Amino acid sequence: MPRDRPYVPRDQATPRGAAADSLRDALDLLGTRRAARHPAPPAPPATSATSAAPDLPVPPAGPSASPDLVDRPAASPVRRSGASPGQVDRRKASPAALTRRTASPAAVPASSARPTASPDGRPSVGSPRRQETRRPRTPIPSRPPRTQLRLAGSRRRIRLATVFTLALFTAIGVRLVVLQVGQSPEALGLLLAQQRSRLVEIELPAARGSIVDRTGAVLARSVESRYVYADPELINNPRAAADRLSPLLGVAPSRLARLMAKEKRPDGTSSRFAYLARGIGIPAARAVAGLGLAGIGIGRDERRDVPGRDLAANLIGFTGEDRTGLEGLEARYDEALRGQDGRLIYERGNPGVDDGRLAKEIPSGYHRLTRARPGATLHLTIDRDLQFQTQRALCPALAEAGATFGAAVVLDVRTSEVLAQASCPGFDAAKPLLSEPAERADVASSVAAEPGSTHKAFVVAAALQEGLITAKTTVPASGPLVRGGTPFADEHPQPAGTRLTIPQVLAFSSNVGTIAVADRLGPQRIFEYQQRFGLGSVTREGMPGESAGRLLPPRQWSPSASGSVPIGTSVDATLLQMAAGYGAIANDGTYIAPRLVHSTVDAGGTVTLASPPETRRVLSPGVAAEVRRMLEAVVVMPGATGRRAAVPGYRVAGKTGTVDRLVDGQYTSANAVSFIGMAPAEAPRYVVAVSAAVPEGAGGDVAAPIFSDIMGLTLSRYRVPPSTTRPPAYE
Repeated sequence: MPRDRPYVPRDQATPRGAAADSLRDALDLLGTRRAARHPAPPAPPATSATSAAPDLPVPPAGPSASPDLVDRPAASPVRRSGASPGQVDRRKASPAALTRRTASPAAVPASSARPTASPDGRPSVGSPRRQETRRPRTPIPSRPPRTQLRLAGSRRRIRLATVFTLALFTAIGVRLVVLQVGQSPEALGLLLAQQRSRLVEIELPAARGSIVDRTGAVLARSVESRYVYADPELINNPRAAADRLSPLLGVAPSRLARLMAKEKRPDGTSSRFAYLARGIGIPAARAVAGLGLAGIGIGRDERRDVPGRDLAANLIGFTGEDRTGLEGLEARYDEALRGQDGRLIYERGNPGVDDGRLAKEIPSGYHRLTRARPGATLHLTIDRDLQFQTQRALCPALAEAGATFGAAVVLDVRTSEVLAQASCPGFDAAKPLLSEPAERADVASSVAAEPGSTHKAFVVAAALQEGLITAKTTVPASGPLVRGGTPFADEHPQPAGTRLTIPQVLAFSSNVGTIAVADRLGPQRIFEYQQRFGLGSVTREGMPGESAGRLLPPRQWSPSASGSVPIGTSVDATLLQMAAGYGAIANDGTYIAPRLVHSTVDAGGTVTLASPPETRRVLSPGVAAEVRRMLEAVVVMPGATGRRAAVPGYRVAGKTGTVDRLVDGQYTSANAVSFIGMAPAEAPRYVVAVSAAVPEGAGGDVAAPIFSDIMGLTLSRYRVPPSTTRPPAYE
C-alpha cells in the first residue's frame, strides 16, 4: 500500500461479508494496540463553528454514494472471558479505535477511497463479493484508561534484603562475642561445669587378640562377658546396694561400698563411673540387671580364656582385670594384642529429676562415638599337641625326681623354630594369682645356670674347626689337674697314664681330657667360639625377661678359669641358648637363632611376619658331621653317660651334663642336670634339650630318659623315618 494512502477503518470501508484486505487488518490491529498504550491527549476546544467537526458524518445523497462512507457506529467494547464487567479487551476495542471509526469523512482524501462501481451501478470494494450494509449503531463513549500502580524496582528490594541480612548476622556475631569473651571466668566455668555434669563417658573395650599355635589352634582367647559399673551420683544408699550385689559379683560388700561412694575427680567434677566387676558371666549380669538398682549399669566386656589351662601357660602368661598383659607373651606383645579401646560420650538428662528417670541420653544432645579396634592375633611356632606331650613327659618325671624346677625345648633344626617349650612346675593360667611367681617363670629362657658337661661339645667342635685335633687324637685323662690351686678330676677317675680319644672324652665326660683340649685352643678362641654358638647374648626368641647368661672375657679369667670354663662352670647359659648351640651342630655348622613367634595378623587380615632370625656360620659342614659322630658315642659306647637317651630305631647324638648347683654364690649338694641331643644323628631333624634342678642324680639318670621320651614323641608325630644305618664303631 502506498504510504500516502489514508487509512480507512475496516468497518467503514467494507460491509459484512466483503473480502478484507489482510494488510489493512494488520495495520488496524497495530494501531489499536499503540493507541491503547499511548492514548492521545484531549483536543483543544474549537474556535469557530465552521472548524468544529460534526459528531457523525452525513452520507451524501443520491444513488452514487459509496456504502463505505456511510457512518458506522462504533462497536461496543468486548469484554474478555473472566474479566470484570468494567474491564474490556484492548485488542477488541479502545478509545483510539473508536475515535478513528467515528472520524469525519472529510478527513479522508478522495484519492484514498477504494470503492468502485459495479456493472449494475452499485459500489463495490475489491473482488465482487456479497456486500452488506450494516445498520448504524449508537457509539459507546470510551472509558478512560486505568492508572496502573508500579512497585519499587527489583534492585531496591535486593538492597534492602541484603542490608537486613547483614545487620542480623552482625547482631548474632556481636552476641556470640559477648557470650564467649565478655563474660567473666566464673560464669564461663559455671557453664563448662554444667555441661560436664551432663556428659557421660563410657569406655568400649576392644576385643583382645588371640594367641594360637602353628596350626591355628587356640591357646588363649577373649570370650564375651559383662562388666558391672556404678554411677555414684545416682546411688543413695551404697551400703544397701553393696549387700545385694556382693553375692552375684563375688566381691566383698566393703569394697563395693567404697567403689560406689561419691567422690570428686581431679578437675573438681563428680565421678560418674566406677567399675564394680569385670569379666563376669552373662547369667550373673542378668541377675544383676534383675535387681533394678538405680545407678547400677551393665556393659559388654571380655575376659581371657585359656582352654588348655596349664598348657604352655609359662609361655602365654596372663592378663589383669583390665585385660592388660602382665606376664609372658601376653605382656611382651600386649600392645599388638590389646588393640585400641573405643569411647562413647553422650549428654543425658538431669538425674535429680523424677527419681532419675530423666537420666537418659538426650536424643538431640552431644554424642560422640569412637569405635574400638580389635587386637591382632599372635601366631606362635609351637605345636599345641607336641607341647602337651612334652609337658606330660617332663613334669611327672621331674616331680618324681624331686626337682625344684625343670624345662624342655624342642627345636626344628632347619628353621630353629620352637616346637615346644615346657617349664615345670606349671600353673593354671585361668587362676594365675593362686600360684607363686617362681612357678610362673619360663625356665628355659629366664633361668641361667652353669651348663656343665654339655658345654664340652663346643670346646671339642672349636678345636676340630681350628684343626687342632682329630677323631683319633688322644689326650691324657688320668689324675687330677690343678689350676690356680683348684684340683679338677673326673667323676669316674681313669687309671694313671690313661689316654682317651676325643669320642671317649665325650662319652665318659672326662673333665681332664676336655681341659687338655681347651689348652690347645687358649682362652681367646674359647671365648670367641662361645659367642659364635650364641652364649652370652639373648636369642630374641620372643619371650620377655630372657636372660643373656654370662661369659668371662679372657682378661677376666682367674688362674683357675682355664680349668673351670672348658667343662661348663664359670659360665652361665639358659637351656634355650644351649639348645640353639647344638642346633648349629645339627644344621651342618650354621647357627640360626631360635624363634617362638611366627607372625601377627591384625583385625584387617594384614600379616606381619616376625623379624628374620640371626644366622651365621660357626662350623664347616664336615666338622659339624664329625662332631655328631663323636656325640653318638655318648649314647652307644659301653659305659657312656648317656645310654639312657637312646631312641629305638633312631641314631641319637647328644651330651649329658651334671654340675653342682650354685645357690647364692655357694655350691650345694643339689645338682643341675641336663641332656641335649639330636636325631636322627645322620641327618638331624630335631634338637631336644632337657634340664632340671634335682637334689641328687646325674644328667644320664634324670634328664636322659626324659629326652628319650620327648624325642621319640617328636619323631613319631612328624613321621620321621627310622635310621637305616648303624652308628659308627669306636675303638
